[in-house]
Formats: sequence, structure tokens, C-alpha cells
Amino acid sequence: MSKLIRCITSDGAVMATAIDSTEIVAEAERLHKTSAVVTAALGRLLTAASMMGNMLKGKNDTITVKIDGKGPAGAITAVADSKGFVRGYAVNPVVEIPLKENGKLDVSGAVGTHGNVFVIKDLGLKEPYNGFVPIVSGEIAEDITSYYATSEQIPTVCALGVLVNPDLTVKNAGGYIIQLLPAADEGTISRLEENLKTARPVTEQLDEGKDILDIVRSVLEGFRVEVLDENEVGYKCRCSRERTEKTIASLNTSELEGIAKEEETVEIKCSFCGKSYVFSREEIQKIINQKKLKKVLDK
Repeated sequence: MSKLIRCITSDGAVMATAIDSTEIVAEAERLHKTSAVVTAALGRLLTAASMMGNMLKGKNDTITVKIDGKGPAGAITAVADSKGFVRGYAVNPVVEIPLKENGKLDVSGAVGTHGNVFVIKDLGLKEPYNGFVPIVSGEIAEDITSYYATSEQIPTVCALGVLVNPDLTVKNAGGYIIQLLPAADEGTISRLEENLKTARPVTEQLDEGKDILDIVRSVLEGFRVEVLDENEVGYKCRCSRERTEKTIASLNTSELEGIAKEEETVEIKCSFCGKSYVFSREEIQKIINQKKLKKVLDK
């Protein structure tokens, strides 16, 4: 399991959420067989979404974060619940592009920079909250920072990192989201800005054996940090045969009749975990009959 914490400074001026998402990203790589640069991109988005989900207040609230920059990886999506459990996928899991000049993975090159970051919050209301902002860099952390500043008007700093081994497994991954609260004054802002100038990459600190609380304290040096809660979170897909059947039933009747006429079986593969669900022609016909009966009863 991965470890996620939420902290606040004793003066109530700064909120921090941080996660060691190594196991989450490792599971995503195992499931999707991603290339190194897509592991880094998807891993960063999963890391951010887990923290963003944990910030939600309602027990059944969920958040979907999608970045579509028209790059070779295609759209990348992550979905998290209010505890921080998360799942996700990239449309194109294998992308091979050159490293950047500094020898690092070119995440923005895989993601692309001509598109938007979309955020959908399902808070149990009649309609979900939808927000989006243009992509700033395609490096994801800066794009999440921009989303909060533009769409939610919350001064935010986001740092994300994924370190991939030569054999394509995940060495470590993590990140933090720092947000200013209404109690923040100019002194708070100046101190935080100075700290961020010398902040070291999350993966570098994890590689040295530091935990996420150490990392938060380094970013909030000079502040007294109090831990509000600590949770174990992980990569968790919520697919099931029942959910898949509901997805099939959402198609219109004529489409289903066409499928039943042309196919002996229908195989639906979950984008988040790769699990397949097979439905026979008879099962599709049963769904059609149920839809027709419901239509009659609703009249």
C-alpha cells in the first residue's frame, strides 16, 4: 500500500497533502505494461489524483482528472475516491521518444502541450462539477497547479515525480500539493516562496530514504507542521460484471439488436485493469428484452 498524509501548519495558514505513491505507480505499470515515459506520465497523474481525491469531503465523492495534450500517449485519465484510492490509464501505453537534453524522460513530449486538463468532481449532486484549464507544460505538476489557481482560485504548488528503473519497473514515486489558506499573510507567502526555491525533487528525497512527512517538513521549513490524518491507499479498480452489464444496457436498443444479430459473444475489456467480461448473444438479448419491458412499464 502507498502512504498518504494531510498536514496543516499550526498557524492555520498552509495545508499540505503528500503521498509516497510508489506501489500505486508500480501496479499501474504492471497492469498496463507502459513504456518508461508513459509510466512517468500516468504515474504523475495517478499521484496527483490520489491527493486530490483525498481532499474531497463526502464519503462517496469521486474525482476524475484527465489530461489530453494531443501527444503520442493520447489522453491520460485517473479516477480517485475520497480516501485516495485511484485507478487510471493512458490511451497509448507504449510510447518511445528521445530523452530530454538533461537525460530525463520527456513527459511533456509524450503528453503534448496543445490541449486541456479536465477535472470532474462527482459530489453526489444532481450534476457533477466540471472544470478545465489549458495545459501549461504537459509535465502535469505545473498543470495541476494551474488548475487550482485558475479554476478554483486556490494558490497552490504541486510537485510530482516518478523514477523508473532501467528494467522499466518503478523505483519510487510521490508528490505533494501545498495550498495557502485564508489565514496566510505576506510573511507566510514569502517564507514558502523561499523554501520552494531550494526544494529538491520528491524522487530524489525518496531515493535517500526520506518519508513523505520529512519531505513536507523540508518544504515547510520554518513552520510548525501538524499531521491531520494518515492513510494507506492503493491502485484500486472498481470494475465488475454487474457494472459492465449496466454499461452495455446504456446503449440504445437498435445498437444492441445489431450486436446480437452479428456477434456470438461480446467481450468488454476494462480500461483501468485490463480484465475482460464476455457476454453471450443470449445475455445481450436478455438485456434488450429488459429494456423493452422497462419502456412499456414506464409508459
